[in-house]
Amino acid sequence: MRNVNGYYYPYYTRAPQDETLIENISKAINGEYSAIACYEKLAKMAPDEETQKRISEIREDEIKHYNTFSQIYQSLTGKAATPEISEECPEDYQDALVASMKDEQETVDFYLDIADSTQNPYIRRVFKRAAADEQNHAVWFLFFYTESKG
Repeated sequence: MRNVNGYYYPYYTRAPQDETLIENISKAINGEYSAIACYEKLAKMAPDEETQKRISEIREDEIKHYNTFSQIYQSLTGKAATPEISEECPEDYQDALVASMKDEQETVDFYLDIADSTQNPYIRRVFKRAAADEQNHAVWFLFFYTESKG
């Protein structure tokens, strides 16, 4: 095992894999890739330095998820992931907050489903931890939205 991005990453031997799991991890990679791009844009729209800093910290979490999921994908498939933007980020600050909040909340369930679908304890642990992070992000985006409404 080696430590990568704060997670312990076991070396896998490639064996026949669950195609649904691989597809779901690919979808998760695309979601993280999209969030990274959106949150960079959202941080620039933030009304103050404190909000900008917190959104940037959330973006850093998404980068960690992206890197970890990409490593899992490569270990399972033997190929590097080729991420694509799966969701566009709204141009309006409040619309972007609402879209981010909804996306983070839906992602919690998706990641828990991935965790429940695998027998691999490392993948299960990574996706459960990511689900907890996503829940936390959703709460922050709700806070920012509520705050922006006055």
